[in-house]
Amino acid sequence: MEWYLKVVRDNYANFSGRARRQEYWMFVLFNLIFAFGIAFVAGLLGQMTDTPAFMGLYMIYILGIIIPSIAVAVRRLHDVGKSGWFYLIALIPLIGGIWLIVLFATEGDRGQNMYGPDPKETKTNVTV
Repeated sequence: MEWYLKVVRDNYANFSGRARRQEYWMFVLFNLIFAFGIAFVAGLLGQMTDTPAFMGLYMIYILGIIIPSIAVAVRRLHDVGKSGWFYLIALIPLIGGIWLIVLFATEGDRGQNMYGPDPKETKTNVTV
């Protein structure tokens, strides 16, 4: 949960820097859990009251989370040494999405790259 909050609270629209695999995939996991939970509750409330207006809760969540979702994906691509524009590769049917998942699952560059320092290195592990 701390990874989800880190993305939403601390790095809401931060497109610079790098994001570890753990940060990205934990964000995706909790985002899916929350999205399904909100959709389920909104659908249940809509069924009970015969009012589809509760699906607005789901839409508000989706609109609120789209910017941090793109930002963490761009930072994840930075970690593997790719530009954030590689996110648009998903527009290629089938192959683009698969390639993007492979990039998201690839281990990041060791050490500093052109997008910033290695997020796995801590200040105690860095040699001067």
